[in-house]
Amino acid sequence: MAKKVVATLKKEGAGNDYVKVVKAIKSAKSGHYTFREEIVQQEAVKDFFSKS
Repeated sequence: MAKKVVATLKKEGAGNDYVKVVKAIKSAKSGHYTFREEIVQQEAVKDFFSKS
């Protein structure tokens, strides 16, 4: 499925400005990690990681 998303973004012309980011979030209750994935613009990567 990820290949289709990347291919779709590149077809529209602005696909080179997007990146896929993955953030590991630790649960305070159980101590397990969950992962949050998003496709964001390159300029918004720092904002994505600064949010909790």
